[in-house]
Amino acid sequence: MVFRTGPGAVWKQIQEVGWGLGVIIMLGGLAQLVKTWAWRQTFTCDIHALSWSRSLGAQLASDAIGQFGFAGKLLGEGLRVSMLGATVPLADGISSSAIDGGLHTFTAAVVTVLGITATLLLAPLPGSWRVYALLVAAVLIAVVGLGAVAVASRWQLMGNAARAIGRLPWLYGFVTGKLPIIDSAERNLLTFYRENPAAFYANLTLNSLWHAMAVLEVYVVLHFMGTRIGVVGACALEGLTKVINLVGAVSPGNFGTYEGGNILIANLLGVSGTAGLTLALCRRARAVFWAAVGAACVAIMRRGTPVGKFEVKGDDRDLSLHNACIRAASGAPCD
Repeated sequence: MVFRTGPGAVWKQIQEVGWGLGVIIMLGGLAQLVKTWAWRQTFTCDIHALSWSRSLGAQLASDAIGQFGFAGKLLGEGLRVSMLGATVPLADGISSSAIDGGLHTFTAAVVTVLGITATLLLAPLPGSWRVYALLVAAVLIAVVGLGAVAVASRWQLMGNAARAIGRLPWLYGFVTGKLPIIDSAERNLLTFYRENPAAFYANLTLNSLWHAMAVLEVYVVLHFMGTRIGVVGACALEGLTKVINLVGAVSPGNFGTYEGGNILIANLLGVSGTAGLTLALCRRARAVFWAAVGAACVAIMRRGTPVGKFEVKGDDRDLSLHNACIRAASGAPCD
């Protein structure tokens, strides 16, 4: 795509962005702080022992792995919970991740519907494209509505699904041992709104702010390139970009589909394809920068992992001490 667009034209646009790239990198860091703050609102247990630095490091590490598509997001969520260590019970960590992910998806769906609506108003789309856009919006609204009904009715979907899987003979022992954690996590998820309304609305507001910052990022990059697009246009572009991200989730890192989608969306909104590609590359650079920071956080935090009241540091020579600490913290008999 770079060669078809013209490397010289893309490089010229990147030069026009200039120090604006530093601005969106800083916006990306601020967005990570907002996302961490939103996540901390979803814990239903005491988190005084969970420092902000550990929370932020776990969020950055999770986001770094989440860059690699749907499987990466699942692994990233697991890593985020595991990096909490012994400061948070496992069930609370899982439920907080599920609550935060659910509310983040809800706000993303709202932004997507708003973006599609803005596109229908701004862009001269062919009739078939308008039908597709309306279908996507209708599906998103239906999914959000179904999720709201499931929470309001307290449908124990995860627990029932786990029990159904546990009927398989070769998985019975594994699933049965995990059922108490799954039930506890789902119970926290289903009762969160009623028992913690202030935290619920705080998370919803912070996740909405995160998406608003993504719209601001689009506006800033296009502004530096001299493309005069309003806030409504930036919202339309961001909303359609989320559709591209959903379609490209099966592709590792969404490589290629993200950049091509941005070119297509930019053309729909009357912006040059070169500007759309440059926007995608700038946002990709911001994601890579903070993914590198997340990888560094994993390396640093794994060097000193809290286990109960112990903190294990060192290298492989301390493996025996490490194992002894784990047994002592878990109450298992020591050698």
